[in-house]
Amino acid sequence: MPEHSAHRMSRVDTAWLRMDNDVNLMMIVGVWMLAEPVTLAAVRQRVIDKLLKYDRFRQRVVHDAVGASWVEDDAFDIDRHVAPMILSPGPGESERHALQRLCGEMAGTPLDARHPLWQFLVVEHYEGGSALVCRIHHCIGDGIALISVMQSITDGGSDPPKRRRKDADAEAEGDWLSDAVLKPLTELTTKAIAMYGDGVVKSLDALSNPQQPILGSLEMARTGFKVLSDVAALALLADDSPTRLKGKPDGRKVVAWCEPLPLDDVKAIGKGLNCSVNDVLLSCAAGAIGGYLRDLGDDPAGQEIRAMVPVNLRPLEHAWKLGNRFGLAPLTLPIGIANPIERVYAVRRRMAELKDSYQPLLAFAILSLTGLLIKPAQDAILGLFAKKTTAVMTNVPGPSTPLRFCGATLRQNMFWVPASGDIGIGVSILSYAGGVQFGLITDRALCPDPQQIIERFGAEFEQLLLATLMLPWAGQHEHLATGAPSSRPAATPAARAARRSASPPRARAASGGRGRAPSATSSASPP
Repeated sequence: MPEHSAHRMSRVDTAWLRMDNDVNLMMIVGVWMLAEPVTLAAVRQRVIDKLLKYDRFRQRVVHDAVGASWVEDDAFDIDRHVAPMILSPGPGESERHALQRLCGEMAGTPLDARHPLWQFLVVEHYEGGSALVCRIHHCIGDGIALISVMQSITDGGSDPPKRRRKDADAEAEGDWLSDAVLKPLTELTTKAIAMYGDGVVKSLDALSNPQQPILGSLEMARTGFKVLSDVAALALLADDSPTRLKGKPDGRKVVAWCEPLPLDDVKAIGKGLNCSVNDVLLSCAAGAIGGYLRDLGDDPAGQEIRAMVPVNLRPLEHAWKLGNRFGLAPLTLPIGIANPIERVYAVRRRMAELKDSYQPLLAFAILSLTGLLIKPAQDAILGLFAKKTTAVMTNVPGPSTPLRFCGATLRQNMFWVPASGDIGIGVSILSYAGGVQFGLITDRALCPDPQQIIERFGAEFEQLLLATLMLPWAGQHEHLATGAPSSRPAATPAARAARRSASPPRARAASGGRGRAPSATSSASPP
């Protein structure tokens, strides 16, 4: 093998590579549902023409004493990586349920480590069209990077930019961030992090350009104190509430997804309550999980669960470079709050606490550090995160207009985020073509039927939407008059019902009368 074809894997990518265990594979699984049929031959040709222009998809992983390298696979076979699959629904099982079962089985099936760590399964006949199930190991790239890559293989997708060899060598290790953060608040680290003092993303620019002018000592001292505080917060995270969703998984995966919610309605709720779209969606997730536990006879009142939320740490225009450039922020979800208005503000407060935190940077540094350790030591460190966490939750923005693939319209897509250690729940939120939808992957030992949680997302959203429309807020009448756009997905039943009402009454939040709905002046601030 020519020496120039081998590239060192970055520390953080090595950490993701080594996270596979007996019950959780560090593999991203996704599905595309196409409105019209496509052929296996057409998919294979598209992959050859587009996907294989990314080096990573032609390379296998070679381990050594200090890490791993990317090496060209001399035995690469397109038939191995793009394979046919025929759905075989069982008695009384729909095609959709059969596809969900297939995705769950694939989420628990390891990729062939002797070859590039990805695979597409082509279901040529699915609900009048076709379906494409993809599996990609997390060491190749994070969610933002892989969304960029998958869009590039759609009709009209762009090829990856040509990178200069000098640039490739400079980022091959990709550890400029961890090197700075791992130094225990040396002068360089403090100066670099304090460069702009304007959030995580700009801090990254500072760390990658340490030759830039630095700020005064007072600002450096403040930043150093903040970093020390966040280190302590990570180290002293309290255990989250014990629920039936936390325990020892057995490795059998189950997936589910819901129909898209209208993104315009989600934005309308955010506008009405002065919250972000993320606040609204995460509140619905917390409500769905809490409602699921109540249905099973548990009492989640006063309980919170912690979800590790990925935070992107690079400019979106660099996503095509692949690799993992994100940190993890610990977010507590108030699953015990039944009042939807109260719950969304509780989520907003928690999100605000994380916005100025260096915890995502520090989590990235920890992952980089574990990439240098032997697997038992890495497992021990990552196990600390898993013990204090119930779920992994990610929100990835997709394109706002429908895509086409091999001449067929991509009508719906979903992916599932993997979990590490003994975490058994993964929640994925994906926006696409005017809609936003939830996906859930669970371990059968902890949650045998995630569809029961998924079905509650829509109900929680409609409850919050109805409660919001009952409140007076600026722009409410314009929203009621114009409604959601006519393109798919359609407005929810709650939205249609609210718009039929000429003057929606002021009422308390739709929670059986519990809690106080904000007034016209208090709707812009947490109650």
